[in-house]
Amino acid sequence: MATFNRLEVALRMKETGVVPLFFHADPEICKSVVKAIYNGGIHIFEFTNRGDFAHEVFSELNKYAQKELPGMMLGVGSVIDGATASLYIQLGANFVVSPVLKDDIAIVCNRRKVLWSPGCGSVTEISRAEELGAEIIKIYPAPAVGGPDFVKAVKAPMPWSNIMPSGGVEPTEESLKKWFDAGVYCVGMGSNLITSDIIKGKKWDELEQKVKYIISIMEKIRK
Repeated sequence: MATFNRLEVALRMKETGVVPLFFHADPEICKSVVKAIYNGGIHIFEFTNRGDFAHEVFSELNKYAQKELPGMMLGVGSVIDGATASLYIQLGANFVVSPVLKDDIAIVCNRRKVLWSPGCGSVTEISRAEELGAEIIKIYPAPAVGGPDFVKAVKAPMPWSNIMPSGGVEPTEESLKKWFDAGVYCVGMGSNLITSDIIKGKKWDELEQKVKYIISIMEKIRK
């Protein structure tokens, strides 16, 4: 069962501005990554559902976060059907992110008051997702659908839409400013933040400092 309701998660996404996302088959690596991000000041994290037994990794990771990282909101991404959403909700996922727009995921998440962010690539899909109760819309793959210019185009006739791009967002002031100037609600950031070099070298202090730097950029942009 989710520890945080969908309104609390939506507000955290907006306050933080950046939602890190990551997967590794080793639970200990995942714990180190989440702890570094938490210590850096971002208290929300998307675990990417990939590979066999990914749900078991998430289960161990979420138990760790609940015990050791107070206030950390763990959710799951790359969910493509309602059954998988149900599985992760039973394991305590606080939000569900999908690369696709599927009605059955909406039904499962709405029933349990869990935030659901579907992947959309057109104005029609975004509108349909909002009809199904999605508070935050993931645009995916963000660069391929038009990047910040796509966000601007959507926000013109639909200023109420809360958009979260995933893919193509870099941990730099230039990149983040382009997206937020376009009107995004928050951004998802994966391998550009949690690089393979950091993982291979277990450079957790470096990751923590990168997160702190991103927070300083966000503060500057929002001023």
